[in-house]
Amino acid sequence: MGNKQSYSRFASGDLALLEMLWRAGPVTILEAQQALGLPIGYTTVQTRLNRLVKKGAATRSATRPAKYLASVTPEEVRRTDLDMLVHRVSAGRVTPLVAHLLNAHELSAAELQELKRLVAEAERKSQRGTANKET
Repeated sequence: MGNKQSYSRFASGDLALLEMLWRAGPVTILEAQQALGLPIGYTTVQTRLNRLVKKGAATRSATRPAKYLASVTPEEVRRTDLDMLVHRVSAGRVTPLVAHLLNAHELSAAELQELKRLVAEAERKSQRGTANKET
């Protein structure tokens, strides 16, 4: 986990399986079916797990019964989806997306503080980048 690979967008069923793998850790197909807690057949779970393996989002052990484990982190999936969203809805510009979120959602004081911290950090990075270009 933790590599910089970009992952294709996951279907909601794939995300449900990944979330279960993040929670439950290495599981057999039967354990995955039970951990999902949904009325999904064994072979459907098997097919979806194998699809995740093919996409590089999960691994399958060589032992019998095989155990499946997520090979991507929630942060990697979130980063890929959010980058894709920014490019799709605002042509790669962050400001329109942030402006919409700020106007459409009520933020807590803690969320506002976190946003201020992130903006200050981005300003520092930008200033360092500008200083490096001038030298």
